Amino acid sequence: MARTDSANASSPGLSEAGHDGHTVEPLLSALGAASGSESLLERAFTDALERADDNDEVAARILDAAYEQFCRMGIRRSTMEDVARRAGVSRITAYRRFASKDRLVEQVVRREFRRYFDQFLLEIQQASTVGDRVVLGFVSALQAFRRNPLIGGLMAGEPDVLIPSMISDGGRTLATVQRFVAGQLRREQRAGNISDTADVEVVAELMTRLSCSFLITPSQVVDIDDAEQLRAVARRFLVPMLEYGSQAE
Repeated sequence: MARTDSANASSPGLSEAGHDGHTVEPLLSALGAASGSESLLERAFTDALERADDNDEVAARILDAAYEQFCRMGIRRSTMEDVARRAGVSRITAYRRFASKDRLVEQVVRREFRRYFDQFLLEIQQASTVGDRVVLGFVSALQAFRRNPLIGGLMAGEPDVLIPSMISDGGRTLATVQRFVAGQLRREQRAGNISDTADVEVVAELMTRLSCSFLITPSQVVDIDDAEQLRAVARRFLVPMLEYGSQAE
């Protein structure tokens, strides 16, 4: 699937209806307040762990087309008709697979998060110590989302679509990421790689909030596009939080 340029010009306010008559919310349903008890991030991570696959080729083609459309034009300026045309299907077929534009957006964003989790779970196996894994996780998360044509494009071109979803959902998005990070740290603790006295819940909370802050608010001190600088920051300030022993050194 070809990856294209990120979103360009922004569009009317969030309260205005999209071209196809649907109100485009600031992705709250896509990130934090998704239907059911799980958030989109939780479901994306579950999909990655369970290697869940969607065998609906038409739906996959629509998702590919929506990804390209949103990257090229942004979410607000895109309609279901645009996506259907790009996918080579009828508007009716698109709506049969995805009941609304909001639902389509949710599924596209969910797939991008799942791809990140898939890649992370592969990359983390290459790190030999817990310190290396913390550094890799911090750097890869920031740069993966920053460079992602859709997520990064939304942050650059339509920040008022994505960012409110990350900070205005009662903390649910942050809590999902915190639980993921804490789970990874607990596994390290059970393996004896982290001191039993380390409070992995608090460490995970600090790591998550720090990463989110770098993504949302550009830093004048740390260049998150500089992998070497990020690695140095992570090793100097994040790894010591773990009170790790000789195995991580």
